[in-house]
Amino acid sequence: MIGWPSSIRVRLALWHSVLLGLPLVTFALICYVAFSRALVGGTDRFISEALSAFTRELGAERRAGLTAQQAMITTVHEVRFRELHIMILDPGGRVVAMAGAPEPAGRVALPVPDQDPLDAQIFRTLRAGRAVAEPMRFTLDTPGGAFRVGAQRLEVDGVGYLLAGRYPLREVEQTMEEIRRMFSVAIPLLILAAAVSGYVLARRSLAPVASMAEHATAISATTLHERLPVGGGDELVRLARVINDLLNRLEQSFEQQRRFMADASHELRTPTAIVRAEADVTLAKPHREEAEYRESVGIMQAASRRLTRIVDDLFLLARSDAGHLVVHRAPIHLEDVVDDTTRGMRPLADTRRVRLALTNMVEAPVDGDADLLGRLLLNLMDNAIKHSPAGGLVSVSMTPVDHRIQVDVVDEGPGIPPDARERVFERFFRLDAARTREETSHTSGAGLGLAIARRIAEAHDGALALAESRPGQTTFRLTLPLRLRDSQRG
Repeated sequence: MIGWPSSIRVRLALWHSVLLGLPLVTFALICYVAFSRALVGGTDRFISEALSAFTRELGAERRAGLTAQQAMITTVHEVRFRELHIMILDPGGRVVAMAGAPEPAGRVALPVPDQDPLDAQIFRTLRAGRAVAEPMRFTLDTPGGAFRVGAQRLEVDGVGYLLAGRYPLREVEQTMEEIRRMFSVAIPLLILAAAVSGYVLARRSLAPVASMAEHATAISATTLHERLPVGGGDELVRLARVINDLLNRLEQSFEQQRRFMADASHELRTPTAIVRAEADVTLAKPHREEAEYRESVGIMQAASRRLTRIVDDLFLLARSDAGHLVVHRAPIHLEDVVDDTTRGMRPLADTRRVRLALTNMVEAPVDGDADLLGRLLLNLMDNAIKHSPAGGLVSVSMTPVDHRIQVDVVDEGPGIPPDARERVFERFFRLDAARTREETSHTSGAGLGLAIARRIAEAHDGALALAESRPGQTTFRLTLPLRLRDSQRG
């Protein structure tokens, strides 16, 4: 079984042929029927006009003094029309006069010639409908061809006769045969031309698609900077732009992944290099003092802790990117999480001689994961403490706005340049690239803290943004939806 072709070009060509062929065939059929009816109608008019002329001539013969039968016979033999065979039947269905028959010698009616089956068939049809007042028109098909027969009533001396004439449809059939032959040649040629033109048109129309497919095939992970050609009509231009936008996003994603891998490798190399170098130095001598071993193990312990924090942060970001960041939502009070995190960060603030203060605390019931929200706040406070000068102040405040709660973490650091205010939420981005990685911190110190904090905020249907930044004041703002009370839900 032949199925529907898979090629769009062939499909369009077939549809083009069908959509043109069906109306064309329908139009040809309508024209054929109209031509046939017009030609037959012309024949009917010719028969009707001839019979009318015969009736007028018959009236003239009657006025000349001939009897009705004599006038009919005389008129039949004297009035002749091209290929029109005239006959007259009396009310009893007997032949009174007929073209081509010998003139009767004193007989009242003529017999039906047995040698002419066509006339016999006409006589049977006329006799069956001789009582019809309206003119009769019908076609008889014979082995020798079709004939058109017309009959009408003829009143002579108050007696109703039936005047009939038959005319061969030879010319009509020849004309219709020529029309059929013309249609049988022209219609297939037109449909074939439609199929070929449809295929050519489809090929030209889809050429930009083929070009885009060829360019898309050549694009790989190393050539994502290339773009598809734009052209070929509004629809294809829109398709090309959509695909190019997709390639832009893919290029940015690949570039982000490359930077991520490079930065992650760089960040992981430092603690691993410290551990390896310290182990090599420690093992270089066969004997060392206990204090030296302790110092060496302490350095390796600090490096391994940093390595663990970086790996944990990367694992959290990877789960977030894959949509697998698990948030254990439960009714909690955010003010308790803020208070606990602040108390936990005060030793670090004291170490850096920075004051950490809660300036405004309000009741804030939310649905969230206390551990993740605590990590978010820890990253914000750690970042503020690290960038605050000695003797500076880091303040944490809470403000309810509509059905949301805002938590502002403000430090007195040097501020963030305008061109870096959105990049601070990128992974591995640090304003001070020379900042030592070994400084005391509750986070990895690899530039992942703010990126993780924003992901956690978004996972709680909230937002984290840099609200304000200028020398002496930088404000990071966390916004979370408050939990509606039962009365408010109703």
